Amino acid sequence: MNLKELAAYLNLSQTTVSRALNGFPEVSEATRKRVAAAAEQHNYRPNTRAKALATGRAMAIGHVIPLSSQHEMVNPIFGDFIAGAGESYAAAGYDMVLSLVEDKKQEKAYREMASKRNVDGIVLHAPRMSDPRIGLLREIGLPFAVHGRASDLAGEYCWLDVNNKSAFDRATRFLIDLGHRRICLVNGLESMDFAWRRRAGYEYALEAAGLPLDPALMYAEEMTESYGYRTVVKTQAMVDPPTAYLVSSIIPAMGVRRAIEDSGRQMGREISVITHDDDLSYLRNGDEVPQFTATVSSVQEAGRQLANLLLDQIRNPGQPLPTRLLEAQLTVGRSTGPAPTLR
Repeated sequence: MNLKELAAYLNLSQTTVSRALNGFPEVSEATRKRVAAAAEQHNYRPNTRAKALATGRAMAIGHVIPLSSQHEMVNPIFGDFIAGAGESYAAAGYDMVLSLVEDKKQEKAYREMASKRNVDGIVLHAPRMSDPRIGLLREIGLPFAVHGRASDLAGEYCWLDVNNKSAFDRATRFLIDLGHRRICLVNGLESMDFAWRRRAGYEYALEAAGLPLDPALMYAEEMTESYGYRTVVKTQAMVDPPTAYLVSSIIPAMGVRRAIEDSGRQMGREISVITHDDDLSYLRNGDEVPQFTATVSSVQEAGRQLANLLLDQIRNPGQPLPTRLLEAQLTVGRSTGPAPTLR
């Protein structure tokens, strides 16, 4: 069914039906609901180009992916975020524009999106502590939302983030309560804001318990499976090796588990592990009983929510910029137990 046929079926003008579907305020709520119900019943989908002409919008959201940062962005976590955001875009009648560019050409890509007006807003991924892209997007003037935060930047902007400091504070305290005193941090690259906050939570918990901060137990690298493996091999060769590992992603946590098993020891009995688990859609943390004790946060749900924050910003210009802080849940699995000295 096209717009003309839908309007005839409802005995309304095409203009009224179009305005009802696009949320214009002059259309009554009763008419809007009637039109929406008929559109759903008859599987009507508005033409994107026609809708753009009617609203003055591109009906698309942009995502710029710098090629040199693929290790932080084009990974399973990014894929789940895009899946969640895509659901929100589709429900609102928006398309997604993904642009892969060289790192040095990011500014050009953002400016071209603004000048071509082929997107109504932009999602910024993987913010660093002091991220120049935020200032650039403020200058350009397109609505934007940040997945994460940039702690070294002042001023307001739209963002959604997980409370990484609180999550790693809680996880470290959990290990301390189990009697662990030598806890190794297997973190992501600490130029990234999320990793800096996770380290802050880890350090805060150790200091609160009166435990020393040992730089030899703090690692920060690209979050790969082999990184987790290498870190365990290196630290278990110490004179006083760690009895527990706090890991920034389930991907290096798999390497941590592999190294523990290769050494003939048992995860959860001789060595404990807690990981941050982004609840990946195809990489589940066990079945009924989680394999890892984890601080759990759904990145797919974060994608849905951040997309909605940005869409609200586009629909309501001039309103206060929305922000949202999500809390991770600590889920106890098979990978943690009392420190060996307490058995």
